[in-house]
Order: sequence, then structure tokens, then C-alpha cells
Amino acid sequence: MLGLIPSYTYDFEQLWSLLINRNKWLIKLRYLVSITLALFTILSAYFFKLEFSREQFNTLLFLSGIILLYNVLFGYLINTSLVKNDVEHFNPMHISLLQILTDQISLAIVVYYTGGIESPFYIFFIFQMIIGSLILSGFVIYTIAGITVICFFLASLLEYFAVVPHYKFGVLLKLPIYNELDYVLLFSTSFGITMVLTVFLANSIARSQYRRGQELNAAFEKLKQAEAVKQKYSMGIVHEIKSPLSSVQSYHDIILEGYTGPINPQAKEKLIRARARTEEAIHIINDVLSISRLKLQTEIKKEEVDLSELLRKVISKKKVQADYLRIGMNFYNMSTNNGIVKGDPVLLELAFSNLLGNSIKYTNPGGVVEIIIEDGKKENEIEVEVCDNGIGIPEKDKEKIFKEFFRASNVKHKSYEGTGLGLSVVKQIIEQHAGQISFQSPSRMANEEGLGTCFRVSLVKAYLLKE
Repeated sequence: MLGLIPSYTYDFEQLWSLLINRNKWLIKLRYLVSITLALFTILSAYFFKLEFSREQFNTLLFLSGIILLYNVLFGYLINTSLVKNDVEHFNPMHISLLQILTDQISLAIVVYYTGGIESPFYIFFIFQMIIGSLILSGFVIYTIAGITVICFFLASLLEYFAVVPHYKFGVLLKLPIYNELDYVLLFSTSFGITMVLTVFLANSIARSQYRRGQELNAAFEKLKQAEAVKQKYSMGIVHEIKSPLSSVQSYHDIILEGYTGPINPQAKEKLIRARARTEEAIHIINDVLSISRLKLQTEIKKEEVDLSELLRKVISKKKVQADYLRIGMNFYNMSTNNGIVKGDPVLLELAFSNLLGNSIKYTNPGGVVEIIIEDGKKENEIEVEVCDNGIGIPEKDKEKIFKEFFRASNVKHKSYEGTGLGLSVVKQIIEQHAGQISFQSPSRMANEEGLGTCFRVSLVKAYLLKE
């Protein structure tokens, strides 16, 4: 590709992202340049009285319009399918090159019609080289800089020998200097050296920063791979721990059901407590496994999920726990529209199971939990509210409630078991489904027995969710 792509590039996604952002920045800057040039031309003629010739005035004003026109074209082009993030096709690097070349030509015309070697605008060639050095490869920008210096020198000589007409910079310069050969040679030499040094310094810095970015990306990818290996290893160990605990729980059930013979009330009470502790341990393990799976999962399945059906399934699974703790559960489907969302049913079930499980766990015996499906505030949203009149969330803990391993102060003091991962898992799942989660505590169900908490989940309806 004629050296357009730096030879040390191996992370092309990073390169395309960088080029797209810088191309857009150039387009925004060029709008300002076009307006500034038009204003300068008009003010020079009617306010500053620089006495530009009619040809100069018309050319500069026309050029400002041309700059605006091709800038609009570039803005349209970068958003079309013609530009592909692929080295084998027309890509953002080609757009960058075209922008630099058209700007160089436009600037050369401005410099020529404002005095050539006497023009104060030649300094913008240096600015152009800095921009080009940040975007283009060394070979390309050095080539452009070399051609610019040669053309500038030849144009100065042609003006000196009167081969082409000289346009003075209005009446500001009393004595012409374009016809002093020694000055032309000295100025062209210093201009050439300055251009080369500018490209060298700017391109060296840009190349160094770009390489560092590539190295950091590579290091980050290695860290991600190492994290994935660690998560899989941890999941394997945690899963092995879960197996004997499940067996212990089964033995508790066998004894409590009386299959091994009668047991006295005191022993039964101890066994019930031991089984509850075992169940809490299994819940903790499940939380750890869930967060590990989420971290390993880069994409989620997308299929249509009926929220009403999913929530009824979750409620059915939690009914035994709620009945044991004497917690009432009420479910209301108040949605007037289709409550179908698109996502991973397993993950969504896990999220709502955690929310409902928390409400049951942190509600005192005799309390109530309500699950409501209703239309969202926006037409394209469906909302689920899980509300209780339990212990609530202290004001000082509200900002941290979704952080991993964080547990509210009133939970720890009352000996509730848990890891502090449940709400973190819920938040990650909801955000993966382009949704939002919020909460209110005290809840609308608050009474003298407790403050309560209401969690509200907003999800996008299936037919409006972009693939």
C-alpha cells in the first residue's frame, strides 16, 4: 500500500479507531479554516484596506468555498460503506492522505496569492506537517514535505524570474523582497530545514507514542488471557468445593425427613441451622461461579424472552424459601404492551432470581415481596419492579451497593450470610442487555416493621432492540 500503514502495526483495530477519530477532528477544524479564510478575505478588502487585487479577492473567497465543499464531501465519505477498515480496500488511512494532500494544495494557493515568499501564511505549512506526522507513516509524510519544499522553492524562483506573476500582500510590505535572489535562496533553505526537522521530531514522537499504545494493547490482551485462565481455574476449584457441600445438604435432608429414624427436637434444631448454613454456602459458591462466568463471557445469546413467563418461573423456584420464612409474594403484570425482550434467558433469570432472593432474605418473617411488570416511562421500554418491606439500605451505603463484595452495614451486623456479589452480577447482566437498574430505599411498601427496598429494572422491548 505504498507504505501508508506503519510496518510495526499489528493491532489494526486500534489503528482504524485512531485514524477515524483524527479524520473527524480534521474535518471539524477545516470548517473553522474555511470560515476564517472567507472572513479574512472580506475584512482585508473592506475593513483593513489591504488593497488586494480583484483577482486575489475572488480567488481567496472562491477557495474558501472550495475548502468547505470538499470538507463536506470528506464528512460524507467517512460515514459511507466505501471506507472499510481493511488494508486491502479503501480505508481511513486513504482518507487521511487525501485530506492532507488537498489541504497542502489549498494552502499553497493561499500562500501564492498572498505574496508567495512574502506571505505570512507559509508558517501554516509547518502546522500541516505536524498534523500529517501524527497521522501518516514516515515515508509518506517525508515525501509530502520534500515535494512541498521543492515546489515552494521553484515557485519562488519562477516569481523571481518573472515567469509567473507575483501577488504582493496588499500595502503592508513597502519594499518587495521576492526579487532578491540571495533572500530567496536563504529563505528556501531555512524553510526546507525547518520542514524536515519538524517532520522528524513530530513523526518520531507520534511513532513512539503509537508503538507504546500497540505494546500496551498487546500487554492488555495478555492480561485478559491470563485473567480468563485464572477465572477458569477458580471456577474449577469452586465447583469442586460445591460438590461435597451438596452431598452434606442431601444428608441433612435425609436425616431431617426421618429416613434414619427419629431425632430429638434439640438435635433437629441444630440440623436445621446446619442445613441453612450449608445452603448459604452453596448460594455463595453459585454467586462466585456466576461472576466468573460473566467475566469470561464476551457476548450474550439473543433470543426472545417473555418476561412474564420468566418471572413466574423465578417466583416458583423461590416459593419454598419464601414459605419457609413466612414471606408473602405477589406478582402483577400491569403491562399493556408486549413484554418480550431480547437476550439470554439464563442470565436474565439469574438477575431476577438474585433480586427476588435478596428481597426474601432481607425481609422479616410476615413481610411481603411484590414483583410488578409495567410499561416504562419511554414507549420502547418495559420495566420490572421487585419491591419489599424488609430492612432497607442505609443512606451511607447507597452509592456502593452495586460494587463487588460490598455488603451493607445493616446486613453484616445482623449476621446475614453472603458475598456481596449478587447485586454486582445483576447490574452487569442488565447492562449487557442494554438496560438500566435503579433502586429506592425506603420503599413505597415501608411500614413500622421495616424500611424496604424497591429495585426497578428497565429493558428495551425486543422489536426495538438493535442487533
